[in-house]
Amino acid sequence: MARGFALYRRLIAAALALTAIVIVFGAYVRLSDAGLGCPDWPGCYGKLSPAHAAEHILDAHSADPGGPVSLSKAWKEMVHRYLAASLGLLIIVIAIMAWRIGPGPRVSLRVAVLLVGVVVFQGLLGKWTVTLLLKPAIVTAHLLGGLTTLALLAWLALRASGEVRLQAGGAGGTAPRLCMVARLGVVLLFAQIALGGWTSTNYAALACTDFPTCHGSLWPEADYANAFHVVRELGMTADGALLSNAALTAIHWSHRIGALVAGSVLFGLGAVLASRRGMQSLGVALSGGVLLQVSLGIANVWLSLPLGLAAAHNAGAALLVVVMVSINYKLASSPGRVRASLAAMAA
Repeated sequence: MARGFALYRRLIAAALALTAIVIVFGAYVRLSDAGLGCPDWPGCYGKLSPAHAAEHILDAHSADPGGPVSLSKAWKEMVHRYLAASLGLLIIVIAIMAWRIGPGPRVSLRVAVLLVGVVVFQGLLGKWTVTLLLKPAIVTAHLLGGLTTLALLAWLALRASGEVRLQAGGAGGTAPRLCMVARLGVVLLFAQIALGGWTSTNYAALACTDFPTCHGSLWPEADYANAFHVVRELGMTADGALLSNAALTAIHWSHRIGALVAGSVLFGLGAVLASRRGMQSLGVALSGGVLLQVSLGIANVWLSLPLGLAAAHNAGAALLVVVMVSINYKLASSPGRVRASLAAMAA
């Protein structure tokens, strides 16, 4: 059993690393306009690889040299699919091993099974991303699904490692309010990632090319009414008209406002944690990660979204997710203890 548990831990670590690679490489594929490099799913023109479909790809490229299909783009898209499929199989193996080992203080069968469900849904989102021609809602949901997978794997890894948790109200423990701020931080982080995904998938990253202003204003002209319709085609309003520059500005500016709100909360949380016993390293990592992510966002605007920096911005989001999961895991105490502590504070 001990050998089986050691393998279980190694598989979780491998899956965590592979998930990070899939997320960043997926961003690279999207940002290099290779998301439709193979216009069908799961194969490429019904073939196992672009090498087998080379004739179809070259014909499509010849017919539309500036279009989404080319041999290099097809390989980028298929490598991403191969990596994602490998991750899916690895997560299924982890769930099987969790079932064989059995639930315990360092194994969560429920989370492992939940991960399988998330990955299956991710596969469907990957399919719909291609077959529904990069609809912003689908692509953004695909990004959030990838980061949810990363968060759940990080939680499994922490539990399997036997990481010590701090209990609210105990000696050297944490205040219930700090636990609630940490949970709020996760909500704000995922909301900001959703705004970032919406900005990227609508190609609004360069709707504002100056900083800190946008078009020279701190409150630029923007069309919020059409910016956030969820069910619509790429580049179109819900009525089928072309999405205006004002709508793209609204998307971009909302992402900046979200960064200000979420970044302030997370940086403040990191500063507080950096002064608390047992949480110093995570606090420093959180504050440093926020500063890095903000710097990457500014650099992307100033340098007109270079591919490497844009992919690094996605990597920064993944890093913050892992840090916030680690913070919440370590701060976590049972809901009953939190309620009891809050009642004691109120009394």
